[in-house]
Amino acid sequence: MVNEAAASSERMMTPDLMITGEAVALEVLPASPGSRILSGFIDYALYAAGLLVSVVTGLLIGDRVIPHPSEALVMALVALVALGWMVVVPLGVEVLTRGRSAGRMVTGSRIVRDDGGAVRLRHSLVRVLVGVVEIWLLAGVPAVSACVVTRRGKRLGDLLAGTYAVRERSGGVDAPPILIPPELAAWAADADLRALPGHLALVIRTFLQRASSMQPQARLRLGLQLAAQAEPYVAPPPPPHTHPERFLAALLAARRDREFMLELRDRRLEDDARAALRTAPFDVAAPAQGK
Repeated sequence: MVNEAAASSERMMTPDLMITGEAVALEVLPASPGSRILSGFIDYALYAAGLLVSVVTGLLIGDRVIPHPSEALVMALVALVALGWMVVVPLGVEVLTRGRSAGRMVTGSRIVRDDGGAVRLRHSLVRVLVGVVEIWLLAGVPAVSACVVTRRGKRLGDLLAGTYAVRERSGGVDAPPILIPPELAAWAADADLRALPGHLALVIRTFLQRASSMQPQARLRLGLQLAAQAEPYVAPPPPPHTHPERFLAALLAARRDREFMLELRDRRLEDDARAALRTAPFDVAAPAQGK
C-alpha cells in the first residue's frame, strides 16, 4: 500500500464533494439550505396544525368532560398538549424514522451524525429541545440564519448535537454491506481506530459503495489516496502490501462492529438499571400476590 503523507482532520477537510484527478466525484452532499428550510417549514407547520387542533378540540369538549374547570387546570392541560406537540411528537418521529420526517421525505434528506452514522436518541433530544427555543419561541429566525451561514447548513440544534442533513441517494440503498476481509480479521480485532475522523470515515464509506461504478484507474488512485489519509489514524498499521480497498473495508467494518457492540452494552446497562429499580431493596419483602 502506498504510504503518502496526506494529513487530514475533520476541521481542516472542508469540501463535502471529493473530486479525483480523473473528475470522478464522490458525493457526500449536505442538504442545501433551501431544502432544509422547506422541510422544516413542512414539519413545523404540521406540528403547529396538530397543536392548534388539539387545543381547540380540548376547549370545545373540555366543559363536557370536566365541568367548570379552574384556570390553573386549563393552563396545565394546554401546557401538556404544547409539550407533546413541541417535544414528544417531533422526538418520536425522528427516532422512529432514524432521522427522517414528513418534510425530509418530501425534500429527500435525512439527519445523520457528523460521521455519517444514524442519529440516536440523545442527538434527536438535543435537536428537539434546542428547536423549542430557536424555532417555536423565536419563530425560526436563528435556525434559518444558521442554515444559511454554516457550511453544512446546520441549525443551532445540529451544532450542539453534532448532526447535519444529507441528501439521500437511491444508489446507496442497495449497496452491499461492508465486511472485514478474512486476512485482516486478526489485525482489525487489535487495531486502534478511535482517532479516525468522522468525515473521513464518511468519504471512505461513500467510495466503497460507489467503487464498482468507477473507472479502474480512478478507482485505484482514489483508493490509494484514501488509504494514505486513513493510515496515520490507525495503530498498528495494516500488514505490508495490503490492498487499499481491503484495508479501507476492514477499517470501516471494524469501526461499525465496535460501535454496534458499544450500543448493545449501553442497552444492557439500561436494562439492568431498570431491572434494579423494579427489584425491592434488601430487607423489604415483596408484596404478596392476591389470591
